[in-house]
This record gives sequence, C-alpha cells and structure tokens, in this order.
Amino acid sequence: MAESENVETWSGKNRGDENFPVGSVLIRKNLRRHVHAYYAFARNADDIADSPDLTPEDKVARLDIMEAVLLGARTGGAPSATALRASLAETGVNPGHATDLLIAFRQDATKLRYADWGELLEYCRFSAMPVGRYVLDLHGESIETHAPSDALCASLQVLNHLQDCQKDFRDLNRSYLPEDMLRGAGLDVNAVQASAETPALRRVFAMLLDHCDALNREGAALPRRVRSRRLRIETAVINGLARRLARRLRQGDPLARRVKLTRTDALAAMLGGLGAFA
Repeated sequence: MAESENVETWSGKNRGDENFPVGSVLIRKNLRRHVHAYYAFARNADDIADSPDLTPEDKVARLDIMEAVLLGARTGGAPSATALRASLAETGVNPGHATDLLIAFRQDATKLRYADWGELLEYCRFSAMPVGRYVLDLHGESIETHAPSDALCASLQVLNHLQDCQKDFRDLNRSYLPEDMLRGAGLDVNAVQASAETPALRRVFAMLLDHCDALNREGAALPRRVRSRRLRIETAVINGLARRLARRLRQGDPLARRVKLTRTDALAAMLGGLGAFA
C-alpha cells in the first residue's frame, strides 16, 4: 500500500457501543484524551480484524502497517496509530499495551477455533488484558493492580464472545466457544446457528459463565488496590457491570436476541461504585 493510503476501516462503532465506560467523566480530565486515543487505535484495529470483506492476508498487512506507524517506522497510513504514537510520547506509557492488541487481532484474522479454556484465556492475554494495564499505567498505578485487572478484562472479553457468538460464526466463521466444552455437550460450532439455544448449549454457556464469575471475583480486588480515588470508583463500576452482564447471560438466550446491559444496570453499577469507594 502507498505510504499515504489509509489502511483503517472504521465500522461506525464507538465508545458508547462497549459494555464498559471508555474514558468516562470518572477518568481524570487531563488523561481522558489519552484513553480516547488508545480506544480509537484499538477500535480501528479490531474493525480490520473483524471485517467480512478483507482477506486474512490483507487484514494482517493492514495491522502490520498500523504497528509500523505506531512505532515510528512508517509516517502515514493509520491516523489512529499516529495519534496514539503522539499520546504515548507525551505520557511515557509503554507501547506494548498497544502492540499486544495487534497480536490478538492478527490472530483473529487467521484463527477461527479455540480448543479449550486455556487457549481462550491466552487469547484474552493479548486481546483484553492490555487495555486494563494501559489505563492503570497511564494513572501511574502499581504493578500489583495488574493481576485483578487482567481477570476483570478477560471476563469482559469472554462475556462479549457469548453475546456475539452467533454473529461471529455467521459473519466470520469464527467461534470462541472452546471445542472441548462443545464436544462434552455433544455439540459442535454449528450449534450457534439455531434460532434458540438448546439445553446442551446452555450447559456450555453455563461453564463459561462459571469461569467469568471466578474472574469477576478476582477482579473485585482491583478497586481496593488502586490509589487514584476516581479510578477506584471507575474500576468498581466496571466490575459491577461485568457481574450484571454475567447474570443477564445466565438468564437470557444470546441466540434468540442480543443479551445486553440496560440503563438500569449502568445506574446500579454506578451507584454501587460510588457507594463503595466514594
């Protein structure tokens, strides 16, 4: 691609489409634009990986260009990477939190199945955990915050996989449901094509939600380890949202309709975070 050609393909999704607040008013005002720059980079890279119109080779090539721009090896072709490079230079945050995301997105371009929970969690190590670590490092938080943040971010990632399991398979032939869990229930990846879940598929969902509940319990330690008062509240709110989304997925069928958080969930999580750590 020419140096000036923009490789990014924004899908139209924005911060309001996520399950968690991105650079909300709880984040210190002088840091919000940096969080937004990181999100824009992640959003554009994710949109490349999830494009139904690009070949795997084209996706990887575009993601490589984004990394080259981010690291200064190329001057143009990825506006969000250019903006994040400037942000990282200003804040001194490690660019590895962004390049790790690209490892996951390259994997999304080529890997369509996951053998077991361990393999899925390893994917989350690159697709989700860097997000929390970026925000924590931006705030100058201790490395002791990383472990509970990793757990919370992994939970949010898997919950999103459950929300979108039918769409991912239909549009991209991609399934994050561990194949050993499906086999144990007498199923394969085609089970998500039905108009409603079966009892066997519900057992698979329940196993994954059990894992998410365990991760959310680990993640509950995060606010107590964060020094920044505002970020403490923010992380408490996010943990509350993760718990509420897990409960909704226990009760709802993601094949019949998209299970998502409501305004009531958001308000309750906010009040819970303010009440616990204000």
